[in-house]
Amino acid sequence: MSVVHLLDYVAGNVRSLVNAIEKVGYTIEWIKRPEDIENAQSLILPGVGHFGHCLSQFDKAGYLKWIRKHLEAGKPFLGICVGLQALFEGSEENPTVPGLSIIPGRLFRFDDHEKSVPHIGWNSAMLVQAGPVCGQSFYGLQDGSKYYYVHSYAVPYRQGLLEAAGWTVATAKYGSEEFVGAIGRQNILATQFHPEKSGTAGLRLLKAFLQGHQWGAPLPSMLCGPGQGLTRRVIACLDVRTNDHGDLVVTKGDQYDVRQRTGTTTAGLVRNLGKPVDMARKYYEQGADEITFLNITSFRNCPLADLPMLEILRQTAKTVFVPLTIGGGIRDTVDADGSMVSAIDVASIYFKSGADKVSIGSDAVVAALQYYQNGKRLSGRTAIEAISAAYGIQAVVVSVDPKRVYVRSSNDTEHKTIQTSYPGPNGEGLCWYQCTVKGGRESTDLDVQQLVEAVEAMGAGEILLNCIDKDGSNSGFDLELIQAVKDCVTIPVIASSGAGTPAHFVEVFTRTCADAALGAGMV
Repeated sequence: MSVVHLLDYVAGNVRSLVNAIEKVGYTIEWIKRPEDIENAQSLILPGVGHFGHCLSQFDKAGYLKWIRKHLEAGKPFLGICVGLQALFEGSEENPTVPGLSIIPGRLFRFDDHEKSVPHIGWNSAMLVQAGPVCGQSFYGLQDGSKYYYVHSYAVPYRQGLLEAAGWTVATAKYGSEEFVGAIGRQNILATQFHPEKSGTAGLRLLKAFLQGHQWGAPLPSMLCGPGQGLTRRVIACLDVRTNDHGDLVVTKGDQYDVRQRTGTTTAGLVRNLGKPVDMARKYYEQGADEITFLNITSFRNCPLADLPMLEILRQTAKTVFVPLTIGGGIRDTVDADGSMVSAIDVASIYFKSGADKVSIGSDAVVAALQYYQNGKRLSGRTAIEAISAAYGIQAVVVSVDPKRVYVRSSNDTEHKTIQTSYPGPNGEGLCWYQCTVKGGRESTDLDVQQLVEAVEAMGAGEILLNCIDKDGSNSGFDLELIQAVKDCVTIPVIASSGAGTPAHFVEVFTRTCADAALGAGMV
């Protein structure tokens, strides 16, 4: 196998990139010291998170000088996400930190008045100009393919500016903004999207780069391929817990009850839909845009001792090349030896095992209550703040478990009510959504709008919006809840709970502004 060198500066989930490189027939050697770059033939610089933090880390560790030497020597270089951003002059995200200035231009934050930010999901990478031979593909990029993006800042595309300097550019559109999705010249290729999370299309690009095939034969055209722009995601969710024999299985809840109902031969037993790794691979092969594991038994003793869940992530990441989210137990805790383990250390373990995002549930509610008690002042000590500061807001999902509380008048509660088309048991025409904790078992004096506004302020990148009333009903999503939350935040919202048929996904995307929709136990 040929070797490619990878620079890891604690950039989140690099495990998936390693798996993708090995999948296309190459092996990894790690850059552990700046001087190691001198011996690298092909160098890959991955990255997620904050531009200023990443560039400062490079500079502090002494890598920037050696990266420049590698580029100037004409050796192959691939920058991914922040690895692309580092090549430009700088970013609005941290104006005082300079980039490498290899490519002219700066990054700016997407306008969140017309759309959710971060930009998360599958979008295009459309070549602006043709190759040396008409129809050739640039590193395997295909206009009809979609690639996985996750970022808040981008390089706006200015027609002809980069091309005049000899760069080949592929662009994507998010709302009305067109930006650089991929760029290359001679030995350099950089992508704003993550090829290791872009399924077959991403693997094709990685293979072309590693083989040195900048311009390749024309690819077969895609019939009825998706148009340019962000597509709304369909996410497969696997609720994982131990069954009655102690094995980790995928289960399905009915208003959060995962045990079989009476009147069946398996009454009282945990519903068993299959093995987590097998089901994740099946959903990936069927076209799921993302996979979410919710470890609903959480951690009984300590997160470091929950080895089976970590192994599930490692094994899944070997064959599933779309984003993976893990939820359950992402909190400050005490290890078996009595030592404290912070939430960010727990998250780090998951990222190193193959997770791209972590989902925080009940602890987010506790943090939100404290946020309001402190007069809407951030403490800087919550898990959301710590993880998003280190790994970027796109790495933090907050899972919300609200339920309806019906009232006759808005004067009957201090919480924000909505007019509902589905009256309560006594004909009530108004309701508010009460946030719960501990898997819906305990209620709080916090409504869903208060919660999502608080966690967005703390640095959450997405809301996973469940609904206790709809869970396991197979009757469709709670459209009123989804739109009420979308009206409160600018970050993406994932609709969850109630999906039973493909038509329910069409309905939620047609009748709400949900950025993604999640289905659990749809076998």
